Amino acid sequence: MRGLVVAVLVGFLFVIVSRMLASWRRAPSATAPDRRRDELVKDPVCQTYVVLSRAVTARNGDAVAYVCSRECAARFAAGERHR
Repeated sequence: MRGLVVAVLVGFLFVIVSRMLASWRRAPSATAPDRRRDELVKDPVCQTYVVLSRAVTARNGDAVAYVCSRECAARFAAGERHR
């Protein structure tokens, strides 16, 4: 009889712990980095890839691009693109 009680108790604890772990994995962390800021974007001027969080924003009229440096941003603003 004691073995049955221990087995039920161990099973119950296993279910509780597994549900707690599953809920922790699903819950978004308040300190988690914004994954969109870690994506790679392609520089339209020199064709290199740069991490979005470190990219320079370049504008030419209504066109907006993310480039690798201020030099490429100036070239993009002047209308230069890679061919």
